[in-house]
Amino acid sequence: MNSRPLHADTETSDSMADHHTFDAAYGNDRAHVFHSWSAQALVQPVAIAGAEGSWMWDYDGHRYLDFSSQLMNVNLGHQHPKLVAAIQEAAGRLCTIAPFHANADRSEAARLIAEVAPPGMNKVFFTNGGAEATENALRMARLHTGRHKVLAAYRSYHGGTAASITMTGDPRRWPSEPSVPGVVHYFGPYLYRSSFHATTEAQECERALAHLDELVMFEGAHTIAAIILEPVVGTNGILVPPAGYLAGVRELCDRHEIMLIADEVMAGFGRCGEWFAIQRWDVRPDLICFAKGVNSGYVPLGGVIISDPIAATFDERVYPGGLTYSGHPLACASAVASINIFKDERVLEQTRALGDVIGPELEKIAARHPSVGEVRGLGAFWALDLVRNRATREMLVPYNAAGSAAAPMAELNAACRSRGVWPFTHFNRLHVTPPCTTSFEDLHTGLARIDEALEVADRYTTA
Repeated sequence: MNSRPLHADTETSDSMADHHTFDAAYGNDRAHVFHSWSAQALVQPVAIAGAEGSWMWDYDGHRYLDFSSQLMNVNLGHQHPKLVAAIQEAAGRLCTIAPFHANADRSEAARLIAEVAPPGMNKVFFTNGGAEATENALRMARLHTGRHKVLAAYRSYHGGTAASITMTGDPRRWPSEPSVPGVVHYFGPYLYRSSFHATTEAQECERALAHLDELVMFEGAHTIAAIILEPVVGTNGILVPPAGYLAGVRELCDRHEIMLIADEVMAGFGRCGEWFAIQRWDVRPDLICFAKGVNSGYVPLGGVIISDPIAATFDERVYPGGLTYSGHPLACASAVASINIFKDERVLEQTRALGDVIGPELEKIAARHPSVGEVRGLGAFWALDLVRNRATREMLVPYNAAGSAAAPMAELNAACRSRGVWPFTHFNRLHVTPPCTTSFEDLHTGLARIDEALEVADRYTTA
């Protein structure tokens, strides 16, 4: 944590004062910024002065390898020169225009996104981020089918707006309840902590699909508009589905004319080594939600890629939704540049190559640390499931731990940061999700520092 004291003149009223200083950045933050998902009086943010590539640094010059890609969105790294230039050039052309006009950058972004999507998905509805994408995808599915229910996994996160947080399966949903009606949660596959007492991936797949099939029966297939899922679950564990699971969900949806919504906000645009993670299993959803990696978050942007049958529903029927900044020109220009960078610099291939290194290196780290229960992931999307006891698989900290109960993970986080690596942690997991453009030298540096930091977690093990 950045513990530098504030100077007496932190809250200066001089409008000409330099706000690019630690005192101004930190002082104004604490005085005026209301932080998400936080108790405001307890927040102590690190004031970041700059970033480039896979690195960021504070006002004291402390450098951190960004192994979280911020919120798993900076897929092309910080300050990519071509992406920055595209935004600057777009600002010189046209800063903003309403969504009911045609705009060259918006049109090209939609064309390029449809081009890399699965076949038969040719229309894009733009939003400002991932939550609005999942919110509108649900609305489209309901209007298309005339049904109202949606099935969503317990281990999931779909955003913070009304319907999106209701679909979310983790505890961030609880304070917003009761909320949007018609959401029913189910258990997705997670062999390491199987809800189905499975011992093999094949069993886990079969039993997870049977569970979902039974839930559809009890809820009434004729009432269900959609099943939403993260093809690779992100914040809630980097859960890679067993072979056949996504195809099985697709078959279930087809059998009952239920729409399949793929939430690719985190897993898409290179994070898993594909344009969209679901393409790895050759499954075509009816709607794809995207954001984050589409332009590395340089300008807020999200959207829904719509299958041709759902798009046709609204050919002669008004779609009752819209946003002032839908398809914002600066954001869309950055998406155009981003997709071209992915192609020109072979970023998907680089991500797969990173995964070929990260997986084996994390397995070596796991062998040295009794606190590592399981390693899982692909591409630049990995997690260490941390435990107190490998035999019992007791979590290093309890589910949704807070306060002193969460201390082991807080200490591990601090140990990583003190060594100059910034990881993403959630519950008992440490995620390794560097930018997809990270060099192998930086990758090995970050992994070595995590290896050292895990000694903190090992102190809490019992066997």
